[in-house]
Amino acid sequence: MSLPDGVRIREIAPRLTFQDHTVPTDVKIELVRRLIDAGVRGFELSSFVRPDLVPGLADAAEVFARVPRVPALSLGCCVGNARGLARAVDAGADTAHFLLSADEEFAHANIGRSTADSLRELERMAAYAANEDILLGTYVIFAWGGPTGPARTGEDLQPLARRLLDIGVEHWILADSSGYAAPPQIRELISAALTHIPPGNLTVQIHDGRGMGLAALLPLLELGVRAIDTSLAGSGGHPAMPGAQGGGLCTEDAVQMLELCGVDTGIDLPRLIETANWLTGEVGVAGKGFVRRTGRVPGTARPGDPLAFTW
Repeated sequence: MSLPDGVRIREIAPRLTFQDHTVPTDVKIELVRRLIDAGVRGFELSSFVRPDLVPGLADAAEVFARVPRVPALSLGCCVGNARGLARAVDAGADTAHFLLSADEEFAHANIGRSTADSLRELERMAAYAANEDILLGTYVIFAWGGPTGPARTGEDLQPLARRLLDIGVEHWILADSSGYAAPPQIRELISAALTHIPPGNLTVQIHDGRGMGLAALLPLLELGVRAIDTSLAGSGGHPAMPGAQGGGLCTEDAVQMLELCGVDTGIDLPRLIETANWLTGEVGVAGKGFVRRTGRVPGTARPGDPLAFTW
């Protein structure tokens, strides 16, 4: 199996963690600063949504204003409607992704409207974004199924994919929000998505609610996906799913696995581990993952070294 030279890890903890745990703005800025020092250059920094629904992200504009800028930095956010998109533009976000749910029940619980109504809102937003200096994409959350519904297949994705292309939205984040997907399901749905958009337009957000998150990495690489969303210390959750396993795949575990496969992320793993342990102390939760507890594998391969195994 041939693996790519590099992968861009986008860190989503600044949004995913703090929509579930309210902390001072200074803590958020410190988290991003530490991650930048560790080599992270892609962030989902916050969400421009109603503060009464997600109070932990009410400071989104301030966070965007205060994070340090360095070369090659990309700052993204989530938006739920045209008003949120306008706020993201004013804040200087590079990218904004609409919160589109493939699950009807969750769509109503999260933003109070159907998937069809959400697509009409996205169409209005795309017309607005065409005249602004921002890239508008869309999430497809629960792309593989959930939170209570059955698993979804590549065939299930097709009508939604065609509608997105009709709207003119060609950058997608497919999120396995409930952690339903083992490698065969990853391959099937991603292969279906790639019949509509090129690999460079696709990000996959891995969640680890059922312990299969790391297993998703290699099939993504095989299929040419180079943009992967993860969350430091597996942290995070969702206000519409209290008590659920809502965190992302641990960034530090993903980086170690990619390093061992000879895939470069540009991220300093020891600094990442230190930051993950700092974050869990700041939010007061145990966090998930392995490498931050056990330490990295001694004598691990450097990016670019030959693979130590065959397929």
